[in-house]
Amino acid sequence: MEAGSNSCIYGPVNSWRLGRSLGVDVLCIDSICSFACVYCQLGKINRLITERAVFVPTSRILSDLRVSDWRNSDIITFSGSGEPTLARNLGETIEAIRRETGKPIAVLTNSTMLGDKAVRDEIGNADRIYCKLDAWSDDVLRRIDRPAPGITLESIIGGIRTLRADFDGFLGIQTMILSQPDESEVEKLASIYRDLGPNEVELNLPLRPVPASWNIESRGNVTETHSTSRLLKTITPDQAAEMGRSISAITGIRVITPFERTAKTNK
Repeated sequence: MEAGSNSCIYGPVNSWRLGRSLGVDVLCIDSICSFACVYCQLGKINRLITERAVFVPTSRILSDLRVSDWRNSDIITFSGSGEPTLARNLGETIEAIRRETGKPIAVLTNSTMLGDKAVRDEIGNADRIYCKLDAWSDDVLRRIDRPAPGITLESIIGGIRTLRADFDGFLGIQTMILSQPDESEVEKLASIYRDLGPNEVELNLPLRPVPASWNIESRGNVTETHSTSRLLKTITPDQAAEMGRSISAITGIRVITPFERTAKTNK
């Protein structure tokens, strides 16, 4: 049976990149993030912060896990109601769930907290880390991701670069594309990817509805549009796939989209 909306565990849901993914929400009590992205499927971010805290006790997360359908998942993914690295008990929760299940662990992060060595050490125990990088300039960062004060593109890139140097597992970079970048902007983005050296880049489009207020049920793969939701205008899947092919040709990095799973594979 799938976990309910009042649980710290949700799913399993079908992920186009990870298979059957069981979600772990170490925030759960509210929408808590260091970004307030215009495309966020959770809706309104109620707490825009950069200070770490324990929002949900590890014991409660484990209790919810034990009554979930975790055995029917391929991987356990830390994401949930905002930015998981804001949870100070993230590391101990990763290790506890690994001991409990023996399943591979993935962490989805917006990359804003990676300048903190404690954060890098904690998520470094995961098997797969997916880092958000939506911007090629601070202007794009402010318009699309709407970060908490003090967060810059340079700090995000520096954090990912330091993580990559220390992390031996699979590192993916996820980029949400809204408008069509021009040729020089694609080249800037490709240059950043090449510098960071991920195993894979994912180009995504914001196809899920954006609720008007926080909607915890949107943690999973929700695609329904409700009267209180809105859909964003974006580029087409074909344009995203072509952009992926261009970036892969420039960098030699594997680039995938949900619409064309492999733009090119050189490594």
